[in-house]
Amino acid sequence: MKGWAYIMIVCLFLCAACSQTKKEASGHSCVYIPCEGDWRVRTLPFDSLVMSDPFILADKATHLYYIVSSGGAMWKSKDLEQWTGPYAYLKADTASWIGRHPWIWAPQLHKYNGKYYCFVTFTNPDVIVDTVPNRYKVQRRSVQILVSNQAEGPYKPLAGQGYFPEKWSTLDGTLWMEDGIPYMVFGHGWMQTVDGKICSLQLSPDLSEAASEVRFLFQASDAPWSENMADIGELTFGMMLDGHAADGPFLFRTGTGRLGMLWSGWGKRRCAQGVAYSASGKLEGPWVQSESPLVSDNSGHAMLFHSFEGKQLMLLHHQNLDEGNPGPRRPLLLEVDTSGDELKILRRYVPAVNARQ
Repeated sequence: MKGWAYIMIVCLFLCAACSQTKKEASGHSCVYIPCEGDWRVRTLPFDSLVMSDPFILADKATHLYYIVSSGGAMWKSKDLEQWTGPYAYLKADTASWIGRHPWIWAPQLHKYNGKYYCFVTFTNPDVIVDTVPNRYKVQRRSVQILVSNQAEGPYKPLAGQGYFPEKWSTLDGTLWMEDGIPYMVFGHGWMQTVDGKICSLQLSPDLSEAASEVRFLFQASDAPWSENMADIGELTFGMMLDGHAADGPFLFRTGTGRLGMLWSGWGKRRCAQGVAYSASGKLEGPWVQSESPLVSDNSGHAMLFHSFEGKQLMLLHHQNLDEGNPGPRRPLLLEVDTSGDELKILRRYVPAVNARQ
């Protein structure tokens, strides 16, 4: 009996080792996705940061601000003036459809039901899912949701994640709560649809699954200020393609209870920040577009948050056209007021100046 017991123990050990080896070989353990660029942790003033699609979480639990952006880096600050980073904070399964070297776009951090969630767009540049006539081939791109117990991460993928058809090019997901129900609002990319669409999807309470069919909300050309990208010429990164861009949705309510949505498109001065309001006060709309963009001078992808001092701020990226095309994008803060019936921009907010006041 002792001999058989020994053999059984050895077999169990070998099976466990084999299983672990297969797991490691297949790469199904989550690994940190490195942030792009210089990895050296350092401290920089706000006006020295360079990034696209920035998003700030003002976390009351740690009394820290966390800024994330396309590229996969996180920076931290106590006062919005001095920022320390970059830190890697995303742990993803690089053996999944995202591939070993995914592109990371437009992450957002949201606190929900006691946990922290990262809505992020992954692109696998090596997988083509669609070909649109007279346009670029469509790479596999989709919004995914990762979860963490703390604001700084690490953020790991939720189970499920079957939100969209594999061939859909989706991006820039954001979380919105309505009547206690979580929704993802996102863009169906203009590179695939030609006229960019903003849509919504009801989520399961744990955010891991779709709980409804996708609902179309509006398309970019609905806005009077939206320009056909082909008409802007050299201002479109050299992409002489027709179509109207729509991305970066972010929802808010005004002091009167009016539901608004920030979103970005293409105007006469390239990237433009727009706003729309729901006529019903509900996510389903119908959505009424502003006649002109909120910020038209090559700025966009805005979001709102409150500073720890109570100021309501809008964060967006801005690119100076005088610095070349394309030039570096930098985060920009504006002080805003939503206490009335609509969002109003008051002034530029400069952290260094406000810190001295």
